[in-house]
Amino acid sequence: MSLAAAARRLEPHVLLRWSVAVAIVTIGLKTLAWWLTGSVGLLSDAMESLVNLASAAFALVMVKIAMRPADEDHPYGHHKAEYFSAGFEGLMIFLAAGGIIWAAVQRLAEPQPLQQLGLGLVLSVVSSAFNGALAWAMFQSARTHRSIAVEGDARHLLTDVWTSAGVIVGVGLAAATDWLWLDPVVAIGVALNILREGVHLMWRSAEGLMDRALEPELIAQIEKTLAEFEHPTIRFDHVSTRRSGKRRFVDLHMHMPAGVSLGRAAAVRTSVEQALMSAVPGLRATIQLLPTNVEAHSNDEEDLI
Repeated sequence: MSLAAAARRLEPHVLLRWSVAVAIVTIGLKTLAWWLTGSVGLLSDAMESLVNLASAAFALVMVKIAMRPADEDHPYGHHKAEYFSAGFEGLMIFLAAGGIIWAAVQRLAEPQPLQQLGLGLVLSVVSSAFNGALAWAMFQSARTHRSIAVEGDARHLLTDVWTSAGVIVGVGLAAATDWLWLDPVVAIGVALNILREGVHLMWRSAEGLMDRALEPELIAQIEKTLAEFEHPTIRFDHVSTRRSGKRRFVDLHMHMPAGVSLGRAAAVRTSVEQALMSAVPGLRATIQLLPTNVEAHSNDEEDLI
């Protein structure tokens, strides 16, 4: 079995436990690198790892909640809990970016020489290697399990890797040129970069909570499947889709002649539902049966009030 296949089989909560463990290790490595060098750029890198730890811990809790089965109070399940994870991670990123910018501005006002830079940068590289490997595994699993919590954590870890690379280059240039102002400027660049990722995560979270429609390629697959059942006596309309965590939903009307027996109509509907769920993994289909000459319309104006 390939490494990619093995990673895809890992459950989200397992990877998030790894993420917590890796975050603790990288915090130790990056904090030691900052303590040895006195670099505010490396300090900013360590602060981002603190965000990784808090976000991974919160994501683990949310994934556990999302795994709960439907109950009386939550008949559609708990899948949307994962969106709170992405929103929380975005908020933590904003707080970390603010702290980084504050520390960098202080250092710009009072530049300081860097110490033991070689060992400090080696520690940063090692921690980035851990984050990069874990991010790769999390992306593989997120695609398989359709977990926004795991995807969000993977994106943040990948951002951390690129951040660390920028810090290493910037801090190295500062030491090589004696341009001490480069160190805090790199830290500010780190803050702006993770702010961009934070905005992206917050937007993804908001879109998920607002029941965003399925991806265009999945909608096309649904339409293709329905077309296979279309007939002069069968038609479909009012097709709407939405996502809720890893679950996907489609609601539609299926029109058949009024003279068709209820048993026959129900059998056709069952065939359509099964075909849709086979074509789109994780899909839940709700089909309302209507006579051919009957149209059902919602009162859109009242819905908007």
